[in-house]
Amino acid sequence: MSGRVPVAFLTTVVLLLLAACTPSTTLTTTWKAPDAATVSPVGKTIVAVFISKDEGVRRPSEDTMAHELTARGANGIPGYTILSTPPTAQSVNSDEARAKLTQAGANAVVVMRIIGQDQRITYTPGSFTGPRAGFGPYWGYGWGAVYTPGSIRTDTDVSVETLVYSLRPNTPDKLLWASTSRTTNPNNVTSLINEVAAATAREMTNQGFLAAAAK
Repeated sequence: MSGRVPVAFLTTVVLLLLAACTPSTTLTTTWKAPDAATVSPVGKTIVAVFISKDEGVRRPSEDTMAHELTARGANGIPGYTILSTPPTAQSVNSDEARAKLTQAGANAVVVMRIIGQDQRITYTPGSFTGPRAGFGPYWGYGWGAVYTPGSIRTDTDVSVETLVYSLRPNTPDKLLWASTSRTTNPNNVTSLINEVAAATAREMTNQGFLAAAAK
């Protein structure tokens, strides 16, 4: 889970093509701390951090993440409201970031980061059958067997890393959850985060890490 994504790529993600295609998210890898107990987000203060050098991408992404956390009963807080100092949060070192988070009463922090983009091209060949002899037989056949041209479909897969850390004063931070996901043809960053958040929450619940929502 390393590597840096160029700013140009992150900006491009906001304007992903194929908006008409249906997005879908699957988790490709997951990890849960062996001793992690089932947790409930209800009533907890959880800070959402989206790692991007582009503030125009980062801030609305953290707003979306915080909204998703709040919808699940937590007090979701966008990271930029706590961490940002001129010019950006990049100038905040890890110790300072942790201090700011704990001072804000954060119980945990959820970090998302785009780690890759791939395109898949699928070609479907056309179909054609040669003509038959005789005008009469061919006339009916020709209208009923028009040539179907081939088609090319391009799908865009965006990979996202999601990490969940617990934060407790005077206690070392602890990684509780890690996962990577693949979303096909997201319309924009907001839909990407919504998809990833929903898929991740489902898997966390299935693995007993996240308490099931009350009905």
